[in-house]
Amino acid sequence: MPIKIPKELPAKQILEQENIFVMDEERAEAQEIRPLSILILNLMPEKQKTETQLLRYLGNTPLQVRISFLRMASRESKHTSKHHLDTFYKTFEQVRDKTFDGMIITGSPVEHLSFTDVDYWEELQTIMDWTNHHVTSTLHICWGAQAALYHHYGIDKQVLSKKCFGIFEHQVLTPNERLVRGFDELFLAPHSRYTDIALEEIVNHPKLQIIAVSEKAGVFLLASKDGKHIMATGHLEYTADTLKEEYERDHARGVKTAIPENYYPNDDPNKQPKHLWKSHCSLLFSNWLNYYVYQETPYIWGDELETKQK
Repeated sequence: MPIKIPKELPAKQILEQENIFVMDEERAEAQEIRPLSILILNLMPEKQKTETQLLRYLGNTPLQVRISFLRMASRESKHTSKHHLDTFYKTFEQVRDKTFDGMIITGSPVEHLSFTDVDYWEELQTIMDWTNHHVTSTLHICWGAQAALYHHYGIDKQVLSKKCFGIFEHQVLTPNERLVRGFDELFLAPHSRYTDIALEEIVNHPKLQIIAVSEKAGVFLLASKDGKHIMATGHLEYTADTLKEEYERDHARGVKTAIPENYYPNDDPNKQPKHLWKSHCSLLFSNWLNYYVYQETPYIWGDELETKQK
């Protein structure tokens, strides 16, 4: 089934070229189907690139999904045009009275700051509190996962001695957990971060469970036991070239980032990296959409139910 996105969204053409079923809003309105409503809070600088990465996997399930994009009103984007934001994004004030079946909160390159020093932290806290009653399940990615752990569960991030950067092997600890149904016992996933979370704090928290870990990269997948909050500390949604682009960008800026581990063939930056985690990313998104969103969300949310009853 298709994802519903605005007709002029630049990602639409890219996804159609990849044979991902995309339906624009005009065509979707003619169908009598209750789609899943997914809100994406995109905190990444290159928003169009992140849009495509996420939509690629949200559109690869049998479920019909309607996408809305959210931006922070308290921060001006330096890497995305005002026209793009005004056309395709909403602010929290425009959606706060609505309900959503699922939500994604992306990462953000602000790891060097304490959470309370992030200029949009207060607004983000308001949004995360709002998700508890307006969203069935929220998927948090990388810094977004660390922010959720800090805000909802009081678990702070820790600064690493060097950047966790590369493709790392992970072990599934709870094979019967719905989020990892179909996963191999061992799987690969990209990481790109300077901070981490303590395994012991997750293990000792009564409301959290660890789902997958890496010997080198630490905790990767974890969730609240009620399924309201899903956290992924890495980036399964990354393409084969994403770490390559980050590595080259860092060096162009004079930042001597080490070669991403287990990424380039023979650690040779002149060779093309292989995309070895795509199938598990598809499973992660489809499992989340099916088991944590579709199977749990009410067919009619509160405000819609009141309207229908009238």
